[in-house]
Parts: sequence; C-alpha cells; structure tokens
Amino acid sequence: MRRATWFVTAATMGMLIFGCKAKEQTAEAPPEQPKAEAPATPKAATPAPAPAQPEAAANAPAAAPRSGYDHALLRSALVKDKAPETFQVKFTTTRGDFVVSVNRAWAPIGADRFYNLVKHHFYDNASFFRVVPGFVVQFGISAYPPVSAAWEKANIQDEPVTQSNKRGYLTYAKTSMPNTRSTQIFINLKDNAGLDRQGFSPFGVVDAQGMKVVDMLYDQYGDSSGPDQDQISKLGKPYLDKGWPKLDSIKTATLMAPAAQGAKP
Repeated sequence: MRRATWFVTAATMGMLIFGCKAKEQTAEAPPEQPKAEAPATPKAATPAPAPAQPEAAANAPAAAPRSGYDHALLRSALVKDKAPETFQVKFTTTRGDFVVSVNRAWAPIGADRFYNLVKHHFYDNASFFRVVPGFVVQFGISAYPPVSAAWEKANIQDEPVTQSNKRGYLTYAKTSMPNTRSTQIFINLKDNAGLDRQGFSPFGVVDAQGMKVVDMLYDQYGDSSGPDQDQISKLGKPYLDKGWPKLDSIKTATLMAPAAQGAKP
C-alpha cells in the first residue's frame, strides 16, 4: 500500500484521474472535489448532500470493535484464499450498519483480496478518512501501524472493468501507475462513469438501504483539510482521533454466513 494522498484532477477530454500524489506534494496541492470536470450525468442521478445528523445519531447500537489485530495480517503474502463466487460482508460502523454484496465474476482479483482482508479483520477500527459529498467515501488504511507496514507493498494487478462505477459500487483506489491497488477502497456516492475509463474495477455493491447509512458518514472536514494518509499509516487511529475526532469508523467488517446472504448483486 503506497502511503500517499488519493486525488482527482481534470485530464484530457474532461476525463478523470483518481490517483495519488507523492508525500512531499500533499500539503502544496491538496485533492479537490470534481465539479465541472466530471462527466455530465442526469441531475436525478446525483445524490443530494447528506442531511446534518445530531451528535447522538453518530453512535448507532452496534457490536463492540475488536481490540488488537489478527497477526496473520503481518504476513500479507500468505493471506490469499480464493473467495466464493458470491459473498456478503456486514459493516458495523459508528453511524449504523450496511451490507456489501460481492460478485467475484466482476473482478476476481479484487474480490479475492477483499475477502481475505475481511476474513482477517483488516478493516476493523479503520476510519472513513476521506468523505467527499457527491463523489466518494474512502477507507482502507489499517488502524494499526504494523499492519499498514505489512501491506505497504502488497499490490494486486489491475483487471478489466466489467461494471460501471455506479452509486453504491465499491472499487479499489489506485495511482496512475499500473497495478497499484492494495487495501484502500472507495464507495461511489453517485454514478462516476468517468472512472470506468481510468481502469477502476468495481467488485461489489452496497444495497439501497445501506447507502442511507453511507450517505450519513461525517463529511464536514473537507477534502483539502483532511488527514494525511502517510501519517495514518505511521501513527494509526490515535492520529485520527486527535486531529479529526468526528470521523466515522468501522467497528467490525465481517463475512456473513451463506444462509444469511440475500440476492446476488
């Protein structure tokens, strides 16, 4: 996982590049939310801004977060089971719960990586460190520095885009260089078809009910004043709790039993 800041800039013919800046460039040129540069979509397809929520609503009843981490995560090269053809993951967060349905046929490499990370509780206690209204929610840096270090260079290969980056679809973040996907993931808050042409391959989707929770994730820090990803990796969740205490986080992300799974995505 490269410790960098993921961003979006305008490119030739109005296309988008969702990539990363080197550490030394982070402060000088922070990421910006795409506006006119984004491909035009029907007005109805763009979600309305998330409504303001009372502070009490930020802590919906949920399972307690795990303490510590699975030490199998320190050996990233060995965490490589093949995922089922379809599976579901329950995210229990500080804002509420949502379920992600994964279809391995959409992006087998990405689905396998996600399955293994969830199986070993990589995402437990991790924060939604970048929430850009009307664009994406991003997460996937471990709350624990030793785990982040173990996955820093554990990249996976790119693969064909078989599904569009529609609202609710999950995709790995990556740089403009090939084969730089690792553990960071974003959830599309609207239809971002411009990302399809940049090689972002969706592998799963949040259902409509779950997106009501995703839409409520705290988004008031702003894209340009958010946390530094390199520091998240080095210092873990205490860094976020100190500087950005209102960020929502994942209490647990767990595989659901096959009998509890619903319709395929």
